[in-house]
Amino acid sequence: MRSRDDRRPVVCGVDVGSTNVKVLALDARGVVVGRRSQATPRSAVDAAVDARALLVAIEDMVVDVCADRYVVDAVCAAGVGEDGILVDDDLTPITSALAWFDPRRAAVFADLAGRLTPHPNSCVADDAARTIVGWRWAVDQPGAARARSWLALTDYAASAWAGTTFMSDGLAARTAAWDGRTRRWVEERVALGIGTAALLPPVRRAGDVVGGVVSDRLSRAGVIGDDAVVVAGGHDHPIGGWGVHQMDDGSVLDSMGTAEIVVAQSPAPFLERSADVDVAPGILSTGTTVLSVEELARNVAWAARDAEVGAAMNALVAGDREPDEFLHHPVFVPGTRGGGLPTYTGDAPAAALSRASSVLGALAASGELALRRIGAQLPSAARVYSAGGWSRSPGWIAIKATVTRREVTVIPEPQVTATGAALLAARAIGWDPSPSVALGMAAEISAV
Repeated sequence: MRSRDDRRPVVCGVDVGSTNVKVLALDARGVVVGRRSQATPRSAVDAAVDARALLVAIEDMVVDVCADRYVVDAVCAAGVGEDGILVDDDLTPITSALAWFDPRRAAVFADLAGRLTPHPNSCVADDAARTIVGWRWAVDQPGAARARSWLALTDYAASAWAGTTFMSDGLAARTAAWDGRTRRWVEERVALGIGTAALLPPVRRAGDVVGGVVSDRLSRAGVIGDDAVVVAGGHDHPIGGWGVHQMDDGSVLDSMGTAEIVVAQSPAPFLERSADVDVAPGILSTGTTVLSVEELARNVAWAARDAEVGAAMNALVAGDREPDEFLHHPVFVPGTRGGGLPTYTGDAPAAALSRASSVLGALAASGELALRRIGAQLPSAARVYSAGGWSRSPGWIAIKATVTRREVTVIPEPQVTATGAALLAARAIGWDPSPSVALGMAAEISAV
Protein backbone atom coordinates (compact mmCIF):
# COMPACT_ATOMS: atom_id res chain seq x y z
CA MET A 1 0.00 0.00 0.00
CA ARG A 2 1.28 3.46 -0.89
CA SER A 3 1.83 5.96 1.90
CA ARG A 4 -0.38 9.03 1.90
CA ASP A 5 2.58 11.11 0.69
CA ASP A 6 2.70 9.03 -2.51
CA ARG A 7 -0.99 9.46 -3.35
CA ARG A 8 -2.52 12.17 -5.53
CA PRO A 9 -4.91 14.55 -3.74
CA VAL A 10 -8.60 14.53 -4.66
CA VAL A 11 -11.87 15.89 -3.33
CA CYS A 12 -14.92 13.70 -2.91
CA GLY A 13 -18.56 14.53 -3.58
CA VAL A 14 -21.25 12.36 -1.99
CA ASP A 15 -24.84 12.11 -3.24
CA VAL A 16 -27.22 10.55 -0.70
CA GLY A 17 -30.13 9.66 -2.97
CA SER A 18 -33.49 8.09 -2.32
CA THR A 19 -32.51 5.06 -4.42
CA ASN A 20 -28.71 5.08 -4.60
CA VAL A 21 -25.74 6.58 -2.79
CA LYS A 22 -22.87 7.79 -4.95
CA VAL A 23 -19.30 8.89 -4.30
CA LEU A 24 -17.24 10.71 -6.92
CA ALA A 25 -13.56 11.74 -6.77
CA LEU A 26 -12.29 14.82 -8.59
CA ASP A 27 -8.72 16.00 -9.00
CA ALA A 28 -7.54 19.61 -8.88
CA ARG A 29 -8.03 20.07 -12.64
CA GLY A 30 -11.61 18.84 -12.65
CA VAL A 31 -10.98 15.34 -13.96
CA VAL A 32 -13.27 12.68 -12.50
CA VAL A 33 -10.82 9.98 -11.44
CA GLY A 34 -13.25 7.58 -9.80
CA ARG A 35 -16.89 6.95 -8.97
CA ARG A 36 -18.88 4.37 -7.08
CA SER A 37 -22.60 3.78 -6.50
CA GLN A 38 -24.67 1.40 -4.43
CA ALA A 39 -28.24 1.06 -3.26
CA THR A 40 -29.28 3.27 -0.37
CA PRO A 41 -29.40 0.90 2.65
CA ARG A 42 -33.13 0.77 3.41
CA SER A 43 -35.13 -1.51 5.67
CA ALA A 44 -37.08 -4.19 3.82
CA VAL A 45 -39.97 -3.58 6.23
CA ASP A 46 -40.62 0.17 5.98
CA ALA A 47 -37.95 1.69 3.68
CA ALA A 48 -36.40 3.63 6.59
CA VAL A 49 -32.63 4.19 6.51
CA ASP A 50 -30.22 3.17 9.28
CA ALA A 51 -27.80 6.12 9.30
CA ARG A 52 -24.95 4.01 10.67
CA ALA A 53 -25.26 1.61 7.74
CA LEU A 54 -25.27 4.61 5.42
CA LEU A 55 -22.04 5.94 6.98
CA VAL A 56 -20.36 2.56 6.52
CA ALA A 57 -21.50 2.41 2.90
CA ILE A 58 -20.13 5.89 2.16
CA GLU A 59 -16.79 5.12 3.80
CA ASP A 60 -16.53 1.84 1.90
CA MET A 61 -17.02 3.69 -1.37
CA VAL A 62 -14.48 6.40 -0.46
CA VAL A 63 -11.91 3.68 0.28
CA ASP A 64 -12.77 1.87 -2.94
CA VAL A 65 -12.59 5.03 -5.06
CA CYS A 66 -9.23 6.04 -3.63
CA ALA A 67 -7.70 2.52 -3.53
CA ASP A 68 -3.93 3.03 -3.24
CA ARG A 69 -3.78 5.96 -5.67
CA TYR A 70 -5.59 8.92 -4.08
CA VAL A 71 -5.95 10.76 -0.79
CA VAL A 72 -8.95 12.95 0.06
CA ASP A 73 -8.32 16.59 0.98
CA ALA A 74 -12.00 17.62 1.28
CA VAL A 75 -15.40 15.93 1.20
CA CYS A 76 -18.88 17.37 0.73
CA ALA A 77 -22.27 15.61 0.82
CA ALA A 78 -25.54 16.56 -0.87
CA GLY A 79 -28.72 14.55 -1.01
CA VAL A 80 -32.31 13.98 0.04
CA GLY A 81 -33.83 17.09 1.54
CA GLU A 82 -36.26 16.01 4.26
CA ASP A 83 -35.14 12.71 5.82
CA GLY A 84 -33.35 12.83 9.19
CA ILE A 85 -32.71 11.30 12.61
CA LEU A 86 -32.39 12.09 16.29
CA VAL A 87 -28.92 11.42 17.74
CA ASP A 88 -27.52 11.18 21.27
CA ASP A 89 -24.48 12.91 22.82
CA ASP A 90 -22.13 10.61 20.89
CA LEU A 91 -23.95 11.32 17.59
CA THR A 92 -25.28 7.76 17.67
CA PRO A 93 -28.65 7.55 15.89
CA ILE A 94 -31.64 7.03 18.17
CA THR A 95 -34.24 6.81 15.41
CA SER A 96 -34.18 5.53 11.86
CA ALA A 97 -34.62 8.02 9.03
CA LEU A 98 -38.27 8.13 8.00
CA ALA A 99 -38.28 8.35 4.19
CA TRP A 100 -39.82 11.46 2.67
CA PHE A 101 -42.21 9.17 0.74
CA ASP A 102 -43.17 6.95 3.72
CA PRO A 103 -46.99 6.65 3.90
CA ARG A 104 -46.88 7.01 7.70
CA ARG A 105 -46.20 10.69 7.16
CA ALA A 106 -49.74 11.32 5.95
CA ALA A 107 -51.35 10.74 9.35
CA VAL A 108 -48.70 12.84 11.12
CA PHE A 109 -49.21 15.70 8.69
CA ALA A 110 -52.98 15.49 9.01
CA ASP A 111 -52.56 16.00 12.75
CA LEU A 112 -50.22 18.97 12.23
CA ALA A 113 -51.88 20.70 9.30
CA GLY A 114 -54.72 22.39 11.16
CA ARG A 115 -52.26 23.97 13.61
CA LEU A 116 -49.77 25.30 11.05
CA THR A 117 -50.26 29.01 10.51
CA PRO A 118 -49.09 30.04 7.01
CA HIS A 119 -45.74 31.80 7.10
CA PRO A 120 -44.93 34.38 4.40
CA ASN A 121 -41.22 33.59 4.24
CA SER A 122 -41.43 29.80 4.28
CA CYS A 123 -39.26 28.32 1.53
CA VAL A 124 -41.55 25.37 0.69
CA ALA A 125 -45.22 24.48 0.72
CA ASP A 126 -46.62 22.55 3.66
CA ASP A 127 -47.09 18.85 2.89
CA ALA A 128 -46.39 15.42 4.34
CA ALA A 129 -42.89 15.18 2.86
CA ARG A 130 -41.45 18.08 4.86
CA THR A 131 -38.90 17.71 7.65
CA ILE A 132 -41.30 19.15 10.23
CA VAL A 133 -43.38 15.97 9.81
CA GLY A 134 -40.31 13.81 10.38
CA TRP A 135 -39.55 15.82 13.52
CA ARG A 136 -43.00 15.18 14.91
CA TRP A 137 -42.76 11.46 14.16
CA ALA A 138 -39.24 11.14 15.62
CA VAL A 139 -39.97 12.72 19.00
CA ASP A 140 -42.69 10.13 19.56
CA GLN A 141 -40.30 7.20 19.02
CA PRO A 142 -38.75 5.12 21.84
CA GLY A 143 -35.61 6.71 23.30
CA ALA A 144 -36.33 10.17 21.94
CA ALA A 145 -36.09 11.68 25.43
CA ARG A 146 -32.30 11.20 25.39
CA ALA A 147 -31.81 12.97 22.07
CA ARG A 148 -29.17 15.67 21.84
CA SER A 149 -29.89 16.84 18.30
CA TRP A 150 -31.66 16.34 15.01
CA LEU A 151 -29.46 15.65 11.99
CA ALA A 152 -30.48 15.58 8.35
CA LEU A 153 -29.64 12.20 6.83
CA THR A 154 -27.60 13.94 4.14
CA ASP A 155 -25.49 15.72 6.80
CA TYR A 156 -25.04 12.69 9.06
CA ALA A 157 -21.76 11.33 7.67
CA ALA A 158 -20.25 14.82 7.54
CA SER A 159 -21.31 15.51 11.14
CA ALA A 160 -19.88 12.17 12.28
CA TRP A 161 -16.54 12.91 10.59
CA ALA A 162 -16.36 16.48 11.90
CA GLY A 163 -17.51 15.42 15.36
CA THR A 164 -20.09 18.20 15.49
CA THR A 165 -23.71 18.70 14.59
CA PHE A 166 -24.82 21.05 11.82
CA MET A 167 -27.50 21.46 9.19
CA SER A 168 -26.77 22.69 5.68
CA ASP A 169 -28.86 25.77 4.88
CA GLY A 170 -30.35 24.18 1.76
CA LEU A 171 -31.75 21.43 3.99
CA ALA A 172 -33.03 23.91 6.57
CA ALA A 173 -35.04 25.42 3.71
CA ARG A 174 -36.79 22.05 3.18
CA THR A 175 -38.08 21.80 6.75
CA ALA A 176 -41.14 24.12 6.37
CA ALA A 177 -39.95 25.76 9.62
CA TRP A 178 -37.20 28.05 8.29
CA ASP A 179 -37.62 31.74 7.49
CA GLY A 180 -35.78 32.27 4.23
CA ARG A 181 -35.60 36.04 4.61
CA THR A 182 -34.24 36.23 8.17
CA ARG A 183 -32.41 32.87 8.09
CA ARG A 184 -33.97 31.94 11.42
CA TRP A 185 -36.19 29.17 12.67
CA VAL A 186 -39.91 29.90 12.91
CA GLU A 187 -40.42 29.27 16.62
CA GLU A 188 -44.06 28.23 16.57
CA ARG A 189 -43.43 25.71 13.78
CA VAL A 190 -40.38 24.31 15.53
CA ALA A 191 -42.48 23.89 18.68
CA LEU A 192 -45.18 22.01 16.78
CA GLY A 193 -42.63 19.76 15.10
CA ILE A 194 -39.62 18.92 17.25
CA GLY A 195 -40.75 20.69 20.38
CA THR A 196 -37.69 22.86 21.04
CA ALA A 197 -35.04 24.64 18.99
CA ALA A 198 -32.46 23.22 21.43
CA LEU A 199 -32.63 20.01 19.36
CA LEU A 200 -31.75 21.80 16.14
CA PRO A 201 -28.08 22.07 15.17
CA PRO A 202 -26.36 25.24 13.92
CA VAL A 203 -27.23 26.02 10.29
CA ARG A 204 -24.19 26.30 8.02
CA ARG A 205 -24.04 27.79 4.56
CA ALA A 206 -23.29 25.50 1.65
CA GLY A 207 -19.55 25.63 1.05
CA ASP A 208 -18.60 26.35 4.67
CA VAL A 209 -15.76 24.31 6.16
CA VAL A 210 -17.35 22.52 9.12
CA GLY A 211 -14.25 20.88 10.55
CA GLY A 212 -11.59 18.28 9.99
CA VAL A 213 -12.27 14.70 8.88
CA VAL A 214 -11.83 12.21 11.74
CA SER A 215 -12.53 8.59 10.80
CA ASP A 216 -10.68 5.55 12.07
CA ARG A 217 -11.72 3.48 9.06
CA LEU A 218 -10.63 6.06 6.49
CA SER A 219 -7.39 6.77 8.35
CA ARG A 220 -6.49 3.08 8.57
CA ALA A 221 -7.05 2.82 4.82
CA GLY A 222 -4.70 5.75 4.25
CA VAL A 223 -7.21 7.67 2.13
CA ILE A 224 -7.63 10.84 4.25
CA GLY A 225 -5.14 13.68 4.20
CA ASP A 226 -3.79 15.06 7.47
CA ASP A 227 -5.60 18.36 6.92
CA ALA A 228 -8.71 16.99 5.17
CA VAL A 229 -11.88 18.98 5.82
CA VAL A 230 -15.63 18.43 5.83
CA VAL A 231 -17.56 20.97 3.73
CA ALA A 232 -21.28 21.70 4.19
CA GLY A 233 -23.38 20.63 1.22
CA GLY A 234 -27.17 20.50 1.18
CA HIS A 235 -30.16 19.58 -0.97
CA ASP A 236 -29.16 17.47 -3.96
CA HIS A 237 -30.72 19.24 -6.94
CA PRO A 238 -29.61 22.77 -5.98
CA ILE A 239 -26.04 21.51 -5.46
CA GLY A 240 -26.07 19.87 -8.88
CA GLY A 241 -27.62 22.98 -10.41
CA TRP A 242 -24.95 25.15 -8.79
CA GLY A 243 -22.27 23.00 -10.42
CA VAL A 244 -23.87 23.60 -13.82
CA HIS A 245 -24.16 27.31 -12.98
CA GLN A 246 -20.37 27.36 -12.39
CA MET A 247 -19.89 26.07 -15.91
CA ASP A 248 -22.40 28.45 -17.52
CA ASP A 249 -23.29 31.45 -15.37
CA GLY A 250 -27.05 31.94 -15.09
CA SER A 251 -27.95 28.57 -16.62
CA VAL A 252 -30.82 26.27 -15.61
CA LEU A 253 -30.62 22.56 -14.75
CA ASP A 254 -33.53 20.36 -15.83
CA SER A 255 -33.00 17.17 -13.83
CA MET A 256 -35.20 14.29 -14.92
CA GLY A 257 -35.43 11.22 -12.71
CA THR A 258 -38.24 10.12 -10.40
CA ALA A 259 -39.49 13.67 -10.84
CA GLU A 260 -38.56 16.48 -13.18
CA ILE A 261 -36.84 19.15 -11.10
CA VAL A 262 -35.88 22.49 -12.63
CA VAL A 263 -33.41 24.53 -10.60
CA ALA A 264 -31.37 27.70 -11.00
CA GLN A 265 -29.41 30.31 -9.07
CA SER A 266 -31.07 33.75 -9.11
CA PRO A 267 -29.02 36.84 -8.18
CA ALA A 268 -32.02 38.31 -6.32
CA PRO A 269 -31.29 38.41 -2.56
CA PHE A 270 -34.64 36.92 -1.53
CA LEU A 271 -37.52 35.66 -3.63
CA GLU A 272 -40.79 34.62 -2.07
CA ARG A 273 -42.03 31.12 -2.60
CA SER A 274 -45.01 30.64 -4.89
CA ALA A 275 -47.42 27.73 -5.30
CA ASP A 276 -45.10 26.11 -7.85
CA VAL A 277 -41.64 27.46 -7.01
CA ASP A 278 -39.67 26.55 -3.87
CA VAL A 279 -36.79 28.73 -2.71
CA ALA A 280 -33.59 28.27 -0.73
CA PRO A 281 -30.46 30.32 0.00
CA GLY A 282 -28.18 30.95 -2.94
CA ILE A 283 -25.03 28.84 -2.98
CA LEU A 284 -21.81 30.82 -2.41
CA SER A 285 -23.84 33.93 -3.21
CA THR A 286 -26.25 36.44 -1.71
CA GLY A 287 -28.91 35.30 -4.19
CA THR A 288 -31.68 32.71 -4.10
CA THR A 289 -31.96 29.13 -5.28
CA VAL A 290 -35.25 28.61 -7.16
CA LEU A 291 -36.72 25.16 -7.70
CA SER A 292 -39.81 23.71 -9.41
CA VAL A 293 -40.92 20.07 -9.30
CA GLU A 294 -43.14 18.07 -11.66
CA GLU A 295 -43.85 14.36 -11.23
CA LEU A 296 -42.66 11.92 -13.89
CA ALA A 297 -42.44 8.37 -12.59
CA ARG A 298 -45.82 8.25 -10.84
CA ASN A 299 -47.66 9.36 -13.98
CA VAL A 300 -45.81 6.89 -16.16
CA ALA A 301 -46.42 4.05 -13.71
CA TRP A 302 -50.16 4.84 -13.68
CA ALA A 303 -50.41 4.80 -17.47
CA ALA A 304 -48.27 1.64 -17.69
CA ARG A 305 -50.88 -0.35 -15.77
CA ASP A 306 -52.14 -0.98 -19.28
CA ALA A 307 -49.35 -3.26 -20.51
CA GLU A 308 -49.72 -2.21 -24.15
CA VAL A 309 -49.50 1.48 -23.25
CA GLY A 310 -46.47 0.74 -21.07
CA ALA A 311 -44.73 -1.09 -23.91
CA ALA A 312 -45.49 1.76 -26.30
CA MET A 313 -44.09 4.33 -23.85
CA ASN A 314 -40.90 2.30 -23.45
CA ALA A 315 -40.47 2.18 -27.22
CA LEU A 316 -41.11 5.91 -27.56
CA VAL A 317 -38.69 6.85 -24.77
CA ALA A 318 -36.00 4.61 -26.25
CA GLY A 319 -36.49 6.16 -29.68
CA ASP A 320 -37.58 2.87 -31.25
CA ARG A 321 -40.98 4.29 -32.32
CA GLU A 322 -42.26 7.69 -33.38
CA PRO A 323 -45.13 9.33 -31.47
CA ASP A 324 -48.38 10.02 -33.30
CA GLU A 325 -50.38 13.25 -33.42
CA PHE A 326 -51.69 12.76 -29.87
CA LEU A 327 -48.30 13.94 -28.62
CA HIS A 328 -49.84 17.41 -28.96
CA HIS A 329 -53.39 16.62 -27.80
CA PRO A 330 -54.20 17.29 -24.11
CA VAL A 331 -56.09 14.05 -23.49
CA PHE A 332 -53.90 12.94 -20.56
CA VAL A 333 -54.12 14.90 -17.30
CA PRO A 334 -51.10 14.35 -14.99
CA GLY A 335 -51.66 13.62 -11.30
CA THR A 336 -51.66 16.54 -8.92
CA ARG A 337 -49.42 17.11 -5.91
CA GLY A 338 -50.51 15.38 -2.75
CA GLY A 339 -51.38 12.13 -4.49
CA GLY A 340 -54.13 13.20 -6.93
CA LEU A 341 -54.46 10.48 -9.56
CA PRO A 342 -53.75 11.00 -13.27
CA THR A 343 -56.58 10.50 -15.71
CA TYR A 344 -57.52 10.53 -19.40
CA THR A 345 -60.14 12.88 -20.73
CA GLY A 346 -63.39 11.47 -22.13
CA ASP A 347 -62.25 11.88 -25.72
CA ALA A 348 -58.94 10.05 -25.25
CA PRO A 349 -58.19 7.47 -27.95
CA ALA A 350 -58.09 3.75 -27.17
CA ALA A 351 -55.00 2.95 -29.25
CA ALA A 352 -51.94 2.20 -27.09
CA LEU A 353 -49.54 4.30 -29.19
CA SER A 354 -51.88 7.29 -29.05
CA ARG A 355 -52.31 7.02 -25.30
CA ALA A 356 -48.57 6.62 -24.82
CA SER A 357 -47.92 9.64 -27.03
CA SER A 358 -50.42 11.75 -25.09
CA VAL A 359 -48.88 10.81 -21.73
CA LEU A 360 -45.36 11.70 -22.79
CA GLY A 361 -46.51 14.85 -24.55
CA ALA A 362 -48.35 16.03 -21.42
CA LEU A 363 -45.33 15.33 -19.22
CA ALA A 364 -43.04 17.20 -21.59
CA ALA A 365 -45.48 20.13 -21.49
CA SER A 366 -45.49 20.05 -17.66
CA GLY A 367 -41.71 20.23 -17.68
CA GLU A 368 -41.89 23.20 -20.01
CA LEU A 369 -44.18 25.00 -17.54
CA ALA A 370 -41.60 24.39 -14.82
CA LEU A 371 -38.87 25.83 -17.05
CA ARG A 372 -40.98 28.92 -17.66
CA ARG A 373 -41.66 29.39 -13.95
CA ILE A 374 -37.95 29.26 -13.15
CA GLY A 375 -37.04 31.38 -16.15
CA ALA A 376 -39.38 34.09 -14.87
CA GLN A 377 -37.22 34.34 -11.73
CA LEU A 378 -34.04 35.04 -13.71
CA PRO A 379 -32.86 38.38 -15.08
CA SER A 380 -32.33 37.13 -18.64
CA ALA A 381 -32.91 34.15 -20.90
CA ALA A 382 -30.92 31.16 -19.71
CA ARG A 383 -29.45 28.13 -21.41
CA VAL A 384 -31.07 24.89 -20.21
CA TYR A 385 -29.03 21.79 -19.46
CA SER A 386 -30.60 18.38 -18.88
CA ALA A 387 -29.43 15.58 -16.61
CA GLY A 388 -30.80 12.52 -14.84
CA GLY A 389 -31.84 9.07 -16.02
CA TRP A 390 -34.45 10.28 -18.50
CA SER A 391 -31.89 12.47 -20.24
CA ARG A 392 -30.12 9.26 -21.38
CA SER A 393 -33.19 8.26 -23.42
CA PRO A 394 -32.94 9.62 -26.99
CA GLY A 395 -36.64 9.27 -27.74
CA TRP A 396 -37.63 11.27 -24.65
CA ILE A 397 -35.14 14.02 -25.46
CA ALA A 398 -36.54 14.22 -28.99
CA ILE A 399 -40.09 14.44 -27.60
CA LYS A 400 -39.02 17.19 -25.19
CA ALA A 401 -37.46 19.17 -28.03
CA THR A 402 -40.57 18.72 -30.23
CA VAL A 403 -43.06 19.75 -27.54
CA THR A 404 -41.08 22.58 -25.95
CA ARG A 405 -39.29 23.85 -29.06
CA ARG A 406 -36.21 24.29 -26.91
CA GLU A 407 -32.70 23.15 -27.64
CA VAL A 408 -31.91 20.32 -25.22
CA THR A 409 -28.28 20.12 -24.08
CA VAL A 410 -27.61 16.91 -22.17
CA ILE A 411 -24.82 16.86 -19.60
CA PRO A 412 -22.64 13.80 -20.23
CA GLU A 413 -21.64 13.33 -16.57
CA PRO A 414 -24.20 10.94 -15.02
CA GLN A 415 -23.60 12.00 -11.40
CA VAL A 416 -24.32 15.71 -11.52
CA THR A 417 -25.15 16.11 -7.81
CA ALA A 418 -21.99 14.31 -6.65
CA THR A 419 -19.99 16.40 -9.12
CA GLY A 420 -21.52 19.62 -7.77
CA ALA A 421 -20.66 18.53 -4.22
CA ALA A 422 -17.07 17.74 -5.27
CA LEU A 423 -16.75 21.16 -6.95
CA LEU A 424 -18.03 22.79 -3.74
CA ALA A 425 -15.45 20.86 -1.70
CA ALA A 426 -12.73 21.95 -4.13
CA ARG A 427 -13.68 25.62 -3.85
CA ALA A 428 -13.58 25.39 -0.06
CA ILE A 429 -9.87 24.46 -0.07
CA GLY A 430 -8.85 26.95 -2.74
CA TRP A 431 -8.81 24.68 -5.78
CA ASP A 432 -10.14 25.94 -9.11
CA PRO A 433 -11.10 22.85 -11.13
CA SER A 434 -12.84 23.18 -14.48
CA PRO A 435 -16.61 22.61 -14.10
CA SER A 436 -16.84 21.95 -17.85
CA VAL A 437 -14.32 19.13 -17.59
CA ALA A 438 -15.94 17.74 -14.44
CA LEU A 439 -19.39 17.66 -16.08
CA GLY A 440 -18.07 16.13 -19.28
CA MET A 441 -18.82 19.22 -21.40
CA ALA A 442 -15.18 19.82 -22.31
CA ALA A 443 -12.46 17.46 -23.44
CA GLU A 444 -11.13 15.49 -20.51
CA ILE A 445 -7.63 16.30 -19.38
CA SER A 446 -5.53 13.16 -19.40
CA ALA A 447 -4.95 11.94 -15.84
CA VAL A 448 -1.37 11.19 -14.87
